[in-house]
Amino acid sequence: AASAAHCSLRAKRLLLDARFEGYKLSLEPLACYQLALDAAVAEVALRDDQYTLDHMRAFGMFNYLHLDSWYHDNVYYIDQYGRVMNVSVTLDTALQKPREVFRLPTDLTAYDNRLCASVYFSSSTWVTLSDGTGRLYLIKSGKRGNSASEKWEIVFNEELGNPFTIVHSVSFVKSDKHSVAVLLLRVEKDELDTKGSGYHTALEWVTITETGKEGDHRYEISKRRVLQGKSVPHYAAVEPSGDGLMILSYKPFKFMQDEEDKIEESADEKVTNEKKDPFYYWQQTEDDLTITVPIPQDIVKDDIKVHFSPDNICVTLKDQLPLMEGKLYSSVDHESCTWIIGENKSLEISLIKKKEGPHWPELIVGDTRGELIMDPSQRSAMTESLMHLTSEVMNSNPDKEKPPCNAQELEECDAFLEDSASLCRFDGDTLKITHVINLGSNQYLFSVVVDPKEMPCFCLRHDVDALLWQPRSDQPENMWEHIATFNALGYVQASKQDKKFMACAPNYSYAALCECLRRVFIYRQPAPLPTVLYNRKEGRQVGQVAKQLVATLEASDPILGFQATNERLFVLTTKTLFLIKVNNEN
Repeated sequence: AASAAHCSLRAKRLLLDARFEGYKLSLEPLACYQLALDAAVAEVALRDDQYTLDHMRAFGMFNYLHLDSWYHDNVYYIDQYGRVMNVSVTLDTALQKPREVFRLPTDLTAYDNRLCASVYFSSSTWVTLSDGTGRLYLIKSGKRGNSASEKWEIVFNEELGNPFTIVHSVSFVKSDKHSVAVLLLRVEKDELDTKGSGYHTALEWVTITETGKEGDHRYEISKRRVLQGKSVPHYAAVEPSGDGLMILSYKPFKFMQDEEDKIEESADEKVTNEKKDPFYYWQQTEDDLTITVPIPQDIVKDDIKVHFSPDNICVTLKDQLPLMEGKLYSSVDHESCTWIIGENKSLEISLIKKKEGPHWPELIVGDTRGELIMDPSQRSAMTESLMHLTSEVMNSNPDKEKPPCNAQELEECDAFLEDSASLCRFDGDTLKITHVINLGSNQYLFSVVVDPKEMPCFCLRHDVDALLWQPRSDQPENMWEHIATFNALGYVQASKQDKKFMACAPNYSYAALCECLRRVFIYRQPAPLPTVLYNRKEGRQVGQVAKQLVATLEASDPILGFQATNERLFVLTTKTLFLIKVNNEN
């Protein structure tokens, strides 16, 4: 990613509220409706060989309820008979029971290694659907959302290899041809990975394009490209134009090239990747440091200049460019530092530490050419000092000794142990990264479709708040726009240990999260008050108040799906769909 632009996310000050006072718990009852399903949701349990965190993330925490953002309050799920079932809420009719809109042709019970079936609404009339066995369907649905013209017809279906789930898809027209781009997710065995989990994540970007003459609407695959990475992406989406791809993940992804490209590249890489011997070696004790630098045979003492200062060192030979130069990790007593030419034609430099004791992790700040040599006693002391951080035994008797920290007291920077996630934009033609953002401690929380014609937004933790970002692929200068803030949500969600799904209303009026079982928490964003309230402490007027509401579902089954619209929350368990009325129509 040498040529990629390193960007940063710019929050809008106007969307931040430094005086936010927290959520008041509201006891107002929430209207909650239940719809009994006439057949259970087609849940697929993880198999014994799907034991990694990535399997859990991709398939174990799968959201079995699919929101169709092109229509008002329109959700779908797939039941155990392979039927795609729809619930559409309209204002003027009573709540209808789920209705079948499509039936998968495959007998799903005949497959051992299938994944959960998945669906994505590419446009207001196109749908991509996977049965979880490795087959992809492109469907022309007509207008959906309880409309008389909704009729799902298969226009393309093909077996695409190992089972996958659909992460995202878009429909677009390019040079007068209609195409649908789909992103497929697989977690695959990796024979080369002997040290890690033994698996890698593959994202396949498939483009299906209309072929044939006027009136003959045949579709076939026009492009298949695969990216690989070592973690399941938090977010992955194709741009509305089909020209690029954005991935937010904690390990990097890269396109897998064809064999010929690979051979050329590996020849180049060999040249750059040959392991170089260290340029110098260094050792340390509590009081001093010794550096050994090999030098050419013809060098004599007068050719060498070594300059010591309290924080820097500079070594030159025969008036050439400095051999070693830079800021030392910590201060030294520069007047007591010395150097000699050792027996085997090496320059030996001795530095005396200003502060006795602390171990230096590096000698010259940022210089990676040296190698620290430790004697065995230093090694074991160091291992010992790190032992308390890792323990073979999980805390088997938690009452005996309080664990050193409680996850709820951790701030985000402590809790986010993943090195750090990155957000990358890939160009569809060159397959190279064009923009990259290192997210540091801005933990990913969830994604949401605010406008179905745009890419999905993603929500990140920024300090205590949660900020919503809308990708704008057509604005390379400002590719990610901060469009909303959920006050203190970053902090609040961190304390919910059992959270399973998070979501928010497309109009940002509330955010919500659910636990694995029964409980749903709703965070209504501040609304102007009809009456004047004063903050007693500061004697200032409070302009608005934010509420937390809690709903407890009458369900003993785990929550399998969770979706938010501007007015309602839809919560799916294996046998019931719950509708929680959060807002009244404005």
